[in-house]
Amino acid sequence: MIKEKGGALVLGGTGGLGSAIVRRLATDWEHVDFSYRSNEAKAKALTVELGGQADVAAHRLDIADEQMLAEVVRSAHARSGALRAVVFSSGVHIPQIHVSKLQPDQWHEVVQAELMGFIALVRQVLPVLRETRGCIVNIGSVAPHWFVVGDALSAVPKAGSETLCRAVAKEEGRFGVRANTVAPGIMEVGIGGKLMEEIYSDAIWEQSKKSTPLRRFGTGEDVAGITAFLCSGEASFITGQTIIADGGLSL
Repeated sequence: MIKEKGGALVLGGTGGLGSAIVRRLATDWEHVDFSYRSNEAKAKALTVELGGQADVAAHRLDIADEQMLAEVVRSAHARSGALRAVVFSSGVHIPQIHVSKLQPDQWHEVVQAELMGFIALVRQVLPVLRETRGCIVNIGSVAPHWFVVGDALSAVPKAGSETLCRAVAKEEGRFGVRANTVAPGIMEVGIGGKLMEEIYSDAIWEQSKKSTPLRRFGTGEDVAGITAFLCSGEASFITGQTIIADGGLSL
């Protein structure tokens, strides 16, 4: 297999979706960098696991610290010689709460981590991606397109990051920069997996699965495959798009 030249960077590389994306990109790219917030043990294990497939490096990052973020971007670009794909898969656990009961600190935590974090990332990577004619893939959610009661805390910031992706696509296309969003539905990993464990009964989840045309929930590999395609040269004429990966649930 001929690998993509240069490097890819995944923010949030130790999460359920993020780690699947890192694994997939390690098969497709020569160099892969990823960030983690606190799970150093998982980051080290992932680096060792993938060491034989690509040049892989992990970076500790607090997404709220833009100086740290700038250093991670510089390091990934320097290590690879040409950072050409950046994936934003960073996030926090989001509880299901009605809008009327949400408190300012809950809004602040999620907006800071997901929307402001993505805004900071875009600001830091655009100069590099203009140079390399690279791309951004934002891991969003189906929530802004198929709203479920109690999911505003997730839907609102992700609607913002999805809109920013379209803005980048519109304004930066003249420099060869692409930007797209992958919008997963109910997943067996990440936040979806936590909800299965903490809130909903097996019966509720099985009923939800039956209402999905494909009769199953998504996996990390499902999202990783779409992400890898959008990062590749095969998607060189795709920008400003949102690919909903929900097994048809929102139809």
